[in-house]
Amino acid sequence: MLTASSEETRITEVVDRLTASYPTLSADAIAAVVNEMRAAFTHSRVREYVPLFVERRARSALTELAV
Repeated sequence: MLTASSEETRITEVVDRLTASYPTLSADAIAAVVNEMRAAFTHSRVREYVPLFVERRARSALTELAV
């Protein structure tokens, strides 16, 4: 089971990975996209895979921004 603090840690790791993958975008812009994607899962009862889904959606959105 994913606790709130471990989810926060995993989301921070997502931001770090995406920041490394998209060096032309600012860390603030990447964090904003991640937070926007995460908002779609606010009411999800099962939290285990939220960071994975957020990363996938954010990576897709950031690829479009980076082009």
